[in-house]
Amino acid sequence: YTKIPAISGNLLIELLKGDGWEEGRRTKHGISMTKFITDRTRVTIIPTVNSPLPDGTLSAILGPKQTGIGKSGLRRILNS
Repeated sequence: YTKIPAISGNLLIELLKGDGWEEGRRTKHGISMTKFITDRTRVTIIPTVNSPLPDGTLSAILGPKQTGIGKSGLRRILNS
């Protein structure tokens, strides 16, 4: 078990763009990011903040209901 690195919402947006996610509309609390994966389109809202995202928020964004990339996917994106 390893801890997820603390990253800001704005950095996460840039990392997801590099992974093929498209920036959608801006909301009051963040930016919607979308990606078509196999038979469905995934959509998630990423908070536009420069401070590190809370662990629970980051875990929820990386989880199967939102981006579905998981902790290992985040590490893969960070290292590329």
